[in-house]
Amino acid sequence: MIVIIVTIIVQGGRVPPEDRGDLKGSLFIRNGVFQAIGVISFAFVCHHNSLLIYGSLKVPTIDRFAKVTHYSTFVSMIACLAMALAGFLTFGDKTRGNVLNNFPPDNLMVNIARLCFGLNMLTTLPLEAFVCREVMTNYWFPDERFNPNRHLIFTTSLVVTALTLSLLTCDLGAVFELIGATSACALAYILPPLCYIKLSTRSWRTGVAVGVVAFGVVVMIISVIQAIAKILKSKHSFPRPWPVFAPCERTGSRSVL
Repeated sequence: MIVIIVTIIVQGGRVPPEDRGDLKGSLFIRNGVFQAIGVISFAFVCHHNSLLIYGSLKVPTIDRFAKVTHYSTFVSMIACLAMALAGFLTFGDKTRGNVLNNFPPDNLMVNIARLCFGLNMLTTLPLEAFVCREVMTNYWFPDERFNPNRHLIFTTSLVVTALTLSLLTCDLGAVFELIGATSACALAYILPPLCYIKLSTRSWRTGVAVGVVAFGVVVMIISVIQAIAKILKSKHSFPRPWPVFAPCERTGSRSVL
């Protein structure tokens, strides 16, 4: 993550003027604010890993878990702000879902950052698959002993599904927006307040929880509509900032698309 942030900040200052975008409108309130809320929520959602992280503590207590949570969230916030501001202030309205795609393909430092990003995704997938596999096992086979064949089937199906979906899209921003609009909004704004309303006694905090649920539902609906509309609109009209080489059908030589 440090390599990626430093690369965007350093190489962003070397981008030629013709590749920079315009900074139009407000920096914070724009027409894609609801999609941005979904992406931010997706970046900070880690509720499904909470029990595993709590159990991994040497001395699992609520105070120690709260300290780990606050420190990790603060570090994540600083990293996200640094990357987002450096990318947006450099490329403006030309900023792509994956800001590394705004840089040319022959930039060595950016390519190293792309490699680090791929390694980050490579190590993140098993962590997410572990939680999903654990939930599937506990839901469908709650009282059965460990079965290596079932373990292999669940793991393979999760990895193959994720691989298939990743091969079907080239716009990482659209993926973040769609997932953030659905699962992240549900995990961050809808399900926790609903649990609080169900398990706690009625007080002024209940009204706040209801408001958070309403906010989550509104963000989810608007974000899903905007994300799907953006995917359909940009499917055939998204501009390519750099030439893409593809093999010619007859000669086998490379042509610039």
